[in-house]
Amino acid sequence: MESMAGRLLVASPDMLDPNFFRTVVLILQHDEEGAIGLVLNRPSADSIFLHLPDWAPVACQPDVVFVGGPVEPAVGIALALDGDGAPTPLSGVTMADLSEPPGTTDSVRLFAGYAGWGAGQLESELEEMAWIVVNAHPVDAFSAEPDELWHEVLRRQGGSVALLATFPLDPSLN
Repeated sequence: MESMAGRLLVASPDMLDPNFFRTVVLILQHDEEGAIGLVLNRPSADSIFLHLPDWAPVACQPDVVFVGGPVEPAVGIALALDGDGAPTPLSGVTMADLSEPPGTTDSVRLFAGYAGWGAGQLESELEEMAWIVVNAHPVDAFSAEPDELWHEVLRRQGGSVALLATFPLDPSLN
């Protein structure tokens, strides 16, 4: 089994699960026990200032809490661009320790919850072609336009994968 840690899962246009419809997920851990990732393109309406005011000055725009996934929504996870936190599998991106004051970065994104898969579950979803696996760029986790991230990541793949970015929300209306 090849680990997908540090890569992106892009929901296929056929993915209808409301938790993952048109999402882009950064995989942080993937091994024989399962996988953990963060949905990068689900901003909430909650300002970071309401939850962690000390971190608001270093939050990238939009400076809201993102829905990282349906698992453990009370758990906060912060990613930092070129920060001094714990390394992630994506070069240039670290996990910030929210129990400490902000470090030297000026680009932090806060997530509530995460996406999780049990042993073999992600592999089954990949066989069903529910996800497109692509290389991640560090800036993906800090996109100023998260609503466009799904389209942007697909377009940059080129070829037939890029065409998926034009897939209508409701193909029956096409």
